[in-house]
Amino acid sequence: MRRTPYELAACPVCGSKDSIEIADRDAILQERERLWEFHDRRLRGGIPPERLMDRVAFSQEPPLRLVRCRICAHIYRNPREREEALDADYGTDAPEEDVLRTLFDTQREAYAAQARRLKQVAGESGRGLEVGSYAGGFLAAARDAGWDFEGVDISARAASFAERNGFVVTCGGIDKAVGTGPLDVVAIWNTFEQLYDSRAAVAAARALLRKGGTFVVRVPNGRFYERWRTHLDGPLSGIAERLLAHNNLLTFPYQQGFSQQSLGRLLTECDFHVVRVFGDTLVPIADEWTTRTGRAEERFVKRLELLLQHGWHAPWVEVYARAT
Repeated sequence: MRRTPYELAACPVCGSKDSIEIADRDAILQERERLWEFHDRRLRGGIPPERLMDRVAFSQEPPLRLVRCRICAHIYRNPREREEALDADYGTDAPEEDVLRTLFDTQREAYAAQARRLKQVAGESGRGLEVGSYAGGFLAAARDAGWDFEGVDISARAASFAERNGFVVTCGGIDKAVGTGPLDVVAIWNTFEQLYDSRAAVAAARALLRKGGTFVVRVPNGRFYERWRTHLDGPLSGIAERLLAHNNLLTFPYQQGFSQQSLGRLLTECDFHVVRVFGDTLVPIADEWTTRTGRAEERFVKRLELLLQHGWHAPWVEVYARAT
């Protein structure tokens, strides 16, 4: 008998089953309709379907239900996708070569900011591993900044693309990097929130790092999503829609959303201590298929957010932790 791709879940961080429902299936589907309408007004006609990925279409279906843990304020899907279903989705979701090239060029420029911040925390140079390296945008930015990074990615197509651009990338998860340590840095920029077992990933990162090495994750702020989605039907509806949609938070296409409490707890229990928190926005998603007005709006919204929303008030958060 074939198993359903879903399973009931406890909190991935603390294991508690005590939770509060944030959004049911109908609420998520309403957000999905709003997301399509939002981007339809900002995209040029005739856009190829593959260019809709990571804007209105994502590797996974929208959540069936979102809940918040009463103990550590972690937001997660319940029920959630089984591990084998996640591996199947992410192992085959990479786009074609021309789309990967566009992503590489866009993200290389955006990731230069991450590379600068990493140097401030971890030093001018060293050896590192990026988990979820995808097209290789950060690998390029890190190399430009003087760091020697390798990558791992579950997508064979993405790993092959990055290798053809001169980077060392292994197809698989962080477990495939065992034996490459001790490292100075392990970075998980835009993958940590999609992992089936985030605790195992943090433990694996600690095993790869030298004592005093840096672990950095970039995650969607689950409490930001929860706070702003309550305004989608009120007087702040337009603002809430823009804040969520421009940061790929509308419909919450992630396995989990972290809070200051839940991520801090997870890192502490895996022998890390937090040394810096940086609030940020999603990397730019506008491209040649975005209207001029759409591009301008995205730049304005994200610049305003960077000015007004810091640390755990921002839609995305980078947390730098040191191995003890």
